[in-house]
Amino acid sequence: MHTKRIVQFVSVAIALSVLGLFHGLITPNERREELPAGSFEETMVDTLTFTRPTNLGYAHSSDDEQPAVQRSTPTTFLPGSPVPGSNYSRVVVIPRMEEDDVAWISTEIPMLNVSIFVANNPSAALHPPKNKGHEVMIYLSYLVDYYDQLPDIVLFMHAHRWTHHNNLLLGFDASQMINSLNGAHVMREGYVNMRCHWSPGCPEWLRPTGMQDTLGKQEETVLKRCWHELFPFDPVPSFLAQPCCAQFALSRDRIRSIPRSRYIFYRDWILKTPLSDYVSGRIWEYSWQYLFTKDSARCPPEHVCYCDGFGFCFGGKSAYQQYLDLVNKRNKLREDSQTQNRGHHANEASNLLGDNDTNLSIVMINTERRLHLEAQIAKLDAEIATRRQAAQTRGAEPRLRAKECHRPWEEGDGF
Repeated sequence: MHTKRIVQFVSVAIALSVLGLFHGLITPNERREELPAGSFEETMVDTLTFTRPTNLGYAHSSDDEQPAVQRSTPTTFLPGSPVPGSNYSRVVVIPRMEEDDVAWISTEIPMLNVSIFVANNPSAALHPPKNKGHEVMIYLSYLVDYYDQLPDIVLFMHAHRWTHHNNLLLGFDASQMINSLNGAHVMREGYVNMRCHWSPGCPEWLRPTGMQDTLGKQEETVLKRCWHELFPFDPVPSFLAQPCCAQFALSRDRIRSIPRSRYIFYRDWILKTPLSDYVSGRIWEYSWQYLFTKDSARCPPEHVCYCDGFGFCFGGKSAYQQYLDLVNKRNKLREDSQTQNRGHHANEASNLLGDNDTNLSIVMINTERRLHLEAQIAKLDAEIATRRQAAQTRGAEPRLRAKECHRPWEEGDGF
């Protein structure tokens, strides 16, 4: 009888051990319940989901414990495969403050699904767990809350329609950027920065110096420490770079190539970090490209970005630069014209008061100069418009896009 009870006890113990092992093998996604938008789930970092990239090509600072790694091209993420003729589903994620004017969304992109998170209103239908970290908190909240309900493409954009960090060629207009974005390009790349222009952000921007901030980049003083907290198994890069300012597009496959638990972990970091919103936001502004591509610097040539990303192909780097030179020349003449107009009005007023021949002569000379400037500006405007239209026509042809971007292309490819 005693022996029989021992056997029963051992059998129960073995069964419990097997059940415990099976439970441990269940992934975090299988264990969790779906959370409503704006809810908050706390988790510790799951070390099983972190992998140390090898041969990434980032140099360590002298006091790093890990050995230096030689530069090479990372291959952590596989490229996507666009399907010719596909109408990819999209969602635009936009963080806003209650006071922001977002009327342009319903008028300029009415056919798109838009998820607008109100950062400073916890009663809003969509809101983050806390108004902290600027757009980072909301971007991560969307990835956490909608991980299992993603469209083909997710665009992360700011609330303002016109702003200096939008693309010049698209009138600094967020709606034009959203409407012009080439979905096949996003599906192929996985991660696409919505800004093409390098300045600011490229070719090298943040360095983990640990010293005093340079050029007002106070985030550099804490970058190395933050890197060890965010990417504890990855070597510290020698620098981070991508075009500013935290507006980008992701494919569903690229988002899901990273476990949901990682996004929760990063959001926890934002919630708990003692860093200011400005500094934590800036750290992430130049870290998104690493998270989704494993590239510490991702600065595609501007003409390639415009061509493959938005369908404006000038025929190469040189032709694109010629277009920019014309725009810069036109803008300089506009500044001169405005200065001339201010002087013209001042001299007219002086002439009315003094009624002297000298002031009258100055007014006549200024008028002649102003008309000359306006004629030059009109001529440049016409040339700029012609080149822009030609670039757009060229960009509508998939073969020419592939050629300019040095991509393989076969007859029948519709992207």
